[in-house]
Amino acid sequence: MPDIFIVLAQLTNNTMKKLILLLAVIATFSATAQTKSEILKHFEGYYKQMKNQGDVQGVINAMTHLNVIQSNQQRLDTLAYIYVSEGRNLEALNTIGIEQAATDSDLNTEVKAIALKGVNQPQRALVFYEELFRRNSNSYLAYEIADLKIQTQDLAGAKAKVDFGLANVKDDMKRAYYESQRPYEVSLKGALTYLKALILFNMNQTDNLDTAIGLLDEALTLDANFNLAKLSKDALVAKKTEKKD
Repeated sequence: MPDIFIVLAQLTNNTMKKLILLLAVIATFSATAQTKSEILKHFEGYYKQMKNQGDVQGVINAMTHLNVIQSNQQRLDTLAYIYVSEGRNLEALNTIGIEQAATDSDLNTEVKAIALKGVNQPQRALVFYEELFRRNSNSYLAYEIADLKIQTQDLAGAKAKVDFGLANVKDDMKRAYYESQRPYEVSLKGALTYLKALILFNMNQTDNLDTAIGLLDEALTLDANFNLAKLSKDALVAKKTEKKD
């Protein structure tokens, strides 16, 4: 029978070994947590500095590091918004995906809508624009939805949104266009009127030709610099002249 003191000593040694191991593990976790906290603090500072300097790529780099260290949905949404603001639509979609969820923030939904429109996916973009419109119906969103519905040949749906937009538009609302070498802005009312002309013409290219030209004249009266409206009017007037000949 082993000596009781030897047994106790063995038990004590085993306990001490476990205790030392436990303390070592705790110390490791503590050091790791401290290091992670320091890195997080560093990139938060780096993010603020890049933001102050107006360095967009620096902000993107900082946000990416922060998401790797401690990811959260708000940061991902913000990063995706920065990408889409820079026209980097695929990177925005790769950051937050294209799935729709009831818990998506307004920012998340807006980024998906803009980015999908930007990569020429009108049908998918419509899903998110319609959701934004459901949350906050306004003339800006009515224009975007109408524009996409024209692309998808839902002319009746496009006209309904234009009618809503015109009924609720304010004089100070503007819409930017980038098809010419020099970007320009027109009143949102003029932009909606332009869309209405396109919709009516496409609904019936014979019977609605004069009405469409009249609406384009109205849009140009509101904004003489409206290049798209002028080009469209010239095309329709030429079409009308061809019919007379």
